[in-house]
Amino acid sequence: MKDNKIIIFDTTLRDGEQSPGASMNTEEKIQIALQLQKLGVDVIEAGFAAASPGDFDAIARIAEAVTKSRICSLARALDRDIKAAGEAVSKAKMSRIHTFIATSPIHMEYKLKMTPDQVIKKAVEAVQYAKTFCDDVEFSCEDAGRSDVSFMKEVLDAVINAGATTLNIPDTVGYRLPTEMGAIIKSLHEFVGDRAIISVHNHNDLGLAVANSLACIENGARQVECTINGLGERAGNAALEEIVMALRTRKDHFNGYETNINIKEIYPTSKLVSSITGIEPQPNKAIVGKNAFSHESGIHQDGVLKHTETYEIMSAKDIGLDKNSIVLGKHSGRHAFKDKLSSLGYELKDEEINEAFERFKILADQKKEIFDDDLRALVAEEITKIPQVFELLRLQLSDCAPGGVPSAAVTILHDGKEITDAAIGNGTMDAIFKVIDRVCGVSGELKDYKVDAVSQGKDAMARVLVKVVFDESKPAIMGHGLSVDTMLATAKAYIGALNSYMSMRERLRSVKASEKEGI
Repeated sequence: MKDNKIIIFDTTLRDGEQSPGASMNTEEKIQIALQLQKLGVDVIEAGFAAASPGDFDAIARIAEAVTKSRICSLARALDRDIKAAGEAVSKAKMSRIHTFIATSPIHMEYKLKMTPDQVIKKAVEAVQYAKTFCDDVEFSCEDAGRSDVSFMKEVLDAVINAGATTLNIPDTVGYRLPTEMGAIIKSLHEFVGDRAIISVHNHNDLGLAVANSLACIENGARQVECTINGLGERAGNAALEEIVMALRTRKDHFNGYETNINIKEIYPTSKLVSSITGIEPQPNKAIVGKNAFSHESGIHQDGVLKHTETYEIMSAKDIGLDKNSIVLGKHSGRHAFKDKLSSLGYELKDEEINEAFERFKILADQKKEIFDDDLRALVAEEITKIPQVFELLRLQLSDCAPGGVPSAAVTILHDGKEITDAAIGNGTMDAIFKVIDRVCGVSGELKDYKVDAVSQGKDAMARVLVKVVFDESKPAIMGHGLSVDTMLATAKAYIGALNSYMSMRERLRSVKASEKEGI
């Protein structure tokens, strides 16, 4: 590996999914993984195979779908975890197992209840077992930020001898400052030398994840673990887009360090992840926030108009953002539609293009102006579509005049039959949810509801996200709906969540049946 090459290890599908409310279904994970491949990510941590049958299934399917990025599964230093990880990534063109054990005094004493010697022994056994499944094994010292550096050197020396090729030093609780993380990495890098690659995984509890990661790169780290939009537990992880653009924009400072990232895919990737998870970056988020390239100050506007570099250190076009340009209308043809999608970075199958084009024509009749973000939303809805057990055909709402009783009537297609029914509720949304429950025979409990505008203008499409619990023993299911009519988008989102639940339930049945038959 070139000394100036920085490996980008993306953990959006594993650590990013641990953000509260960011759970994704398998089809959504596959689409994000394919986009991460297009982005140029070196390693995709696709999940935690031992966590659930659903996680295992998602990793296995990603391993088959992705061919240009290395596919990795996380595993505790336990044989059952490592076996699950190894089996899940077995069909990947390039695979990795990422195993870990805590090395900080507080974790060893209170969580693991193990002595330092026992921890070293367990780490070595884990790496050796992982090597029986694939050659590329990464080892992490969990809570390295609060671990004794001398003890970590003992652990790292032992796991290198056992076959670990990458050594990850995570600041698990986001405690360290850049100077501190830099010093830790410098000491470990000097000790390890060229025997293995030093990696870092910084959390953002103090808002220092990106700064810490850059300090680590300056001191010898050659792999950075990060997520799109900085998603992750608590305050999140180091943001991929910020690290990559900092290295690129400040090559003068970072000795020409380079990544394989195709920066023009940064914005499309950010939009796909935010639309699927329902978690939008805050407006002032660096690189991908909606205000990142906006100028309201008169002085700034004047300067940018005269010469962009007066107030912009990078171009919006560099990351694939084209300022919400108006692109197509109702008279646009299929060929123009396909060309525009291609210019936005989408390469769809003919069937997907046909479906998206039909929805585009419907939208074009409803909206005067169609923006790039409208098209991105349409395509994201198409490529993440799950099997339609229930399909919403029609929705009719009563007038909600003062003193009136809100009601909703729906027609839903199920098993080739159209079913029509109506219900009243405490409000319009409540009536919609109740009639869908009645028709589909599955009762859900709404846990969260969010609506936002996809682009701009009074006729902007509404994007609705719902989180619904259909089974108390399982986590909330997310559903997405898109329409210029907010109530129709709401119904679509609820039906989407229901279909995700039905699809997940069917997959789990299939997995259990296969296990029972010994397949």
